[in-house]
Amino acid sequence: ISTKKERKKMSGFIRSLRKGMKGVGKGKGKMSDWANEPTSPQDQSPHLDLPPAYSPTERCQQYSVPGHETIEHAQECAADTSPYAFLRDFDTILIVDDSGSMLGSRWFDTRETIAAIAPICAEFDDDGVDVYFLNEHNWADAEAGGYLKIKTSAAVNELFDQVSPSGRTPVGARLYDILKPYLKRVEDMSKAAPSRKFAGSPVKPINIIVITDGIPTDDVETVVVNAARRLDRCDAKPWQVGIQFVQVGDDPSATKWLQSLDDTLHKQYGIRDIVDTAPWSGAALTSNTILKIMLGGVDKRYDRQAVSKARGI
Repeated sequence: ISTKKERKKMSGFIRSLRKGMKGVGKGKGKMSDWANEPTSPQDQSPHLDLPPAYSPTERCQQYSVPGHETIEHAQECAADTSPYAFLRDFDTILIVDDSGSMLGSRWFDTRETIAAIAPICAEFDDDGVDVYFLNEHNWADAEAGGYLKIKTSAAVNELFDQVSPSGRTPVGARLYDILKPYLKRVEDMSKAAPSRKFAGSPVKPINIIVITDGIPTDDVETVVVNAARRLDRCDAKPWQVGIQFVQVGDDPSATKWLQSLDDTLHKQYGIRDIVDTAPWSGAALTSNTILKIMLGGVDKRYDRQAVSKARGI
């Protein structure tokens, strides 16, 4: 992973290159039903093996080409070495707490953070990010009620202009809305070649980031445990689903709940660890904070798979 100094150096290189080349070469079901749906081994997958290290696919060769091609080539090389290159391997889903307690600075910080994240994700993934609010639903998305393929800061700001925080904190229900159809797709793909015992899923992995300021008002644990069990039965890869809870605000009860969720679920139920949490640490919420948390969760799951392979698991 590039250090902050390396990222700054790369950014300066791109800016200098651009300047130098300027002007050259112009449905919802019951949770009990969801938990008991049948599963089978996974189908063959492009995600079966560990993704390659995020290093340049080729060196930036020094030969004479038109200016615009040089810039594009440099941008591609920079993208390959970016610490956020992992974003191209995942669909990014943001769940935003829009309960009444989010009014004020918490809502403003969350808005600014997501407005900064969206174009970064879109740089590596043409799908951008999907945004879901806990209480506000987009009825145009019949499957889960989200706002899909958000790619620009302007689109984020327009979206937040339409939503005013109010109501409760139904995190479990929102996770269920998103995971139910997704896990069904994973399981459907697993049925395509049931004879392949160690086959993986071709369904693109997802990173779900939950930004919240308090304890949920519904059952999150059951949803997470059932999802992990279904992934285990499918023999899905460790990074198929990641759920990362990020606390905004300093509610001590929320901090305690998040720590408990991260530390105990997989041990208590004997399931894969799909949850990471980032309790409030005193620092303001920023896009860099969120992206570091996302990268940390991905790295942890890649590392766990590497250890499993080394042990012959």
